Amino acid sequence: MSDDAAVEVYWEDLVPEGFNELTAPLMQHDSQMTQLQPNAPVVEKYDGMRVKVPGFVVPLEGDADKITEFLLVPFFGACVHVPPPPSNQIVHVTFEEGISIDNLYDAIWVTGEMSTEGWKGDIASVGYRLSGEAVEAF
Repeated sequence: MSDDAAVEVYWEDLVPEGFNELTAPLMQHDSQMTQLQPNAPVVEKYDGMRVKVPGFVVPLEGDADKITEFLLVPFFGACVHVPPPPSNQIVHVTFEEGISIDNLYDAIWVTGEMSTEGWKGDIASVGYRLSGEAVEAF
């Protein structure tokens, strides 16, 4: 873990200047929830930077006690109850040792080193990755 203070990064910071998010319907005609911008551009300056990002957890891997892998999203229900936001509005987070999340309904801060490498899973394409160091209440 670095001695450098983590830079607070908010969701609007992860969208490149001049990039307009699509304002199209979120559902296809067959009612399937589809991510409309799976290849949205990322902000390269965050690659390798130690950051602190707020958001909500969509668990991917873990058990009842600890989560080792999750998606961090800007609003509750993203990727679960509503279609995934653009890929530059999702962060794939991993915690090697796993962490406990008390309540998935609550927003959290996640601190760690960010990468703009991207990730693709069954739920969504993701623009950012974060190697997690710490989680705290938002």
